[in-house]
Amino acid sequence: MELKVINEQGQNASTLVASDGLFGREFNQALVHQIVVAYQANARQGTRAQKGRSDVSKSGKKPWRQKGTGRARAGAASSPLWRGGGKIFPNLPEENFSRKLNRKMYRAGISSILSQLAREDRLAVVESFSVDAPKTRLLAQKLRAMGMDSALVITDNVDENLYLSSRNLTNVMVVDVNHADPVSLIRFDRVLLTRGAVAKLEESMK
Repeated sequence: MELKVINEQGQNASTLVASDGLFGREFNQALVHQIVVAYQANARQGTRAQKGRSDVSKSGKKPWRQKGTGRARAGAASSPLWRGGGKIFPNLPEENFSRKLNRKMYRAGISSILSQLAREDRLAVVESFSVDAPKTRLLAQKLRAMGMDSALVITDNVDENLYLSSRNLTNVMVVDVNHADPVSLIRFDRVLLTRGAVAKLEESMK
């Protein structure tokens, strides 16, 4: 598989021969959906909580006598049938949302996404990527010159200048190879990889 290598002006400078197993795989929509759902589920903290009938602040007194009032029987104001009562099946803080995903499936899904990005001409390679100072303006100008308004930049090594420059750009994200995730790969319009990042990806996906 040949990937196009661009220069700082966004023009094609050369090509890079990459692994067909990583960038030439057929797109598997069901697999990609599965790894995206699993990734988002595993990122959930599970901090939501609701109150059951034993947790709400209500009196334990029987609201009225059992018979003779003409009303339905009632044992406590904390009943889930009453307004202000507890939930029948409340969400608990210790609820576990994680999903198991095999390593081979995850790698195949990432390869499927990268391959589709390459086919849609949304993926490009650069020799290296850096900025001279931790200035958001410098990074924005550099990406604008390359024709990228929304981009995920994957490098083999994120230096401090590059990290600090990207924090205030809502449509730009800079990560190293180890932190590239399926949601980010799908979210951004363009994906920019350094030559070193491509080599590390090929090594990690073996």
